[in-house]
Amino acid sequence: MADGRRPDDRGPGADYCVFALMEGLLEKLKLLDYEKVLAKHIRNLSRHYFGSSCHVLSKQFYLFAIIAAWLINKAGRPFPQPLKHDEPNAIAFNILAELQAFGVQVDFPPSKLKSGSGVHVCFVLDRLAGEALKRTGFAFRRPKYPAESPEVEAVVEDDAALTLSKVEAIQPTEDDDVLDTVNLQSTHPEPQPSTTAGDISESSVDAAEWNLEVERGLTQLNVTTRSDKKQWRIYLDQMHQHNDQIKCLMEDSKRYLARQQEDTSKALEKFSSKKKYISQKLEPLIQEYLSVQARLHEEQERYEQANARVMEKRQELTEISDEVMKIKQEIDVRNMTDGAPVARIRCSLTRLRQEVVQMDEKIGIVQHLLLQATLKEKPDMI
Repeated sequence: MADGRRPDDRGPGADYCVFALMEGLLEKLKLLDYEKVLAKHIRNLSRHYFGSSCHVLSKQFYLFAIIAAWLINKAGRPFPQPLKHDEPNAIAFNILAELQAFGVQVDFPPSKLKSGSGVHVCFVLDRLAGEALKRTGFAFRRPKYPAESPEVEAVVEDDAALTLSKVEAIQPTEDDDVLDTVNLQSTHPEPQPSTTAGDISESSVDAAEWNLEVERGLTQLNVTTRSDKKQWRIYLDQMHQHNDQIKCLMEDSKRYLARQQEDTSKALEKFSSKKKYISQKLEPLIQEYLSVQARLHEEQERYEQANARVMEKRQELTEISDEVMKIKQEIDVRNMTDGAPVARIRCSLTRLRQEVVQMDEKIGIVQHLLLQATLKEKPDMI
């Protein structure tokens, strides 16, 4: 997996290697008939499903975990099928542990698999699919190409186009496809002139047969003449004619393009004016929207802070509840139904009440003595 190179040392096509790896993985899954086994989980797996991330990451990771578990079981190692509420880190760690058990070196953490897509996910599934194919006895072999004998291309001359020199050299009897006028005359003799002066000579040749003979001979009558070096004047005249035609068409095109430019400029002006008008009308609403969005952001921050405090208080409440449960358990273990401590407490309360009464008496005596001493020192007050 790791080749010791930094990301800067990779080629420009390194980002697309994951899609090629995914296509190879899909071919291996098809060889294992994953459509039949995983029909209730997978309908149709695309060629680039695990190559790029989708909007629902949890669904993509769950599908990756299901396929990985199936491949591990297919390769001969027991692996429980993961559930949707299982911890993703634990699932990824167990899958990498099974992959290492097959002898595959892994140099990335399990957190790379939590997204459910990317080169690491495709690498893990590809290696597990390879191990499953080995378990089933399947092995890729080199293709055998059939031996082909070298073919000699025959050069076929095109006799349809004949030059003037060839036409002069060819005799009518050399080719059977040439219009056979001699046989035609022998087959259809010319009519003898009528002895009657008023009779009109008519041919007895069939028109349909004559047309067929003409069509058969027309293929051999395509004659090409050699180009003459003195025809440059003709080409020059043609160039002037084409130039004049281009100028006429250019004028029409310029007028059409000018009209289109004018219409486009008017449309752009209308669009810009409408844009300014809409911007002016929507400016207060945009400002209000921005202010509301800012307040919403502040409220969200306060909500997150309050939620964090609530979570802390819940944690403290849980800890206190645990301590209370422990104390209750200790009280239950000590069996507080014994009445001796209660009796001792009652005795102690009785003694405290008696001591309080005695203290009140002593306080009264002291107050009386103090009052008498005060009266003795000030006799005028009597």
